[in-house]
Amino acid sequence: MIRFDQVHKRYTNGREALAGVSFVIDDGEMAFLTGHSGAGKSSVLKLIALIERPSRGQVFVGNQNTGGIHARGIPQFRRQIGVVFQDHKLLHDRPVADNVALPLVIAGTPKREIDKRVRAALDQVGLLGKEKSRPLELSAGEQQRVGIARAIVGKPKLLIADEPTGNLDPDLALDIMQLFKRFNEVGVTVVIATHDVHLIDRLGARRIVMGEGRVTAA
Repeated sequence: MIRFDQVHKRYTNGREALAGVSFVIDDGEMAFLTGHSGAGKSSVLKLIALIERPSRGQVFVGNQNTGGIHARGIPQFRRQIGVVFQDHKLLHDRPVADNVALPLVIAGTPKREIDKRVRAALDQVGLLGKEKSRPLELSAGEQQRVGIARAIVGKPKLLIADEPTGNLDPDLALDIMQLFKRFNEVGVTVVIATHDVHLIDRLGARRIVMGEGRVTAA
């Protein structure tokens, strides 16, 4: 599903975020990217989602070399990926249902299908009945669940998350991680960047350790 082959990433300010990163994550696998702040975890996720491109090396997602995807093909490419952000990135002036529906609206999905999928996604994250609530009316954990529902509403093959539990207390963090594990158990490939090694130990998934822009253990 995902392969990094000697990937380097240097940003325009001169900072080298990745230096010769190589690893493989198989279809249906759940893997955690760990390491200190600035180790390169977020850069790896941005390359997977084609938010950024590598300076050198090759990135393969779904057996497709992302280097061969032109700008006009990026929206179609991203439809196979669900992305969960630490800060939710929700639209606070829209109700929960509209936030979750956004990827489907962009994709031109018929309204009847949107309504059906939104309800199913909210049910999966335990928020059915909150469709008309505004994000700021919800707790931090519930807001993160809305973000997860939005990420899965398009039925992606791959789910990536950047520090999804960074702002949550330990019990809520475990609940969110167990949600990701349930999606993985039904065949979704899951890649999560987190510094919370205690959560990883409890879930028992594979760990890819990063440091100074390199993979130090996989």
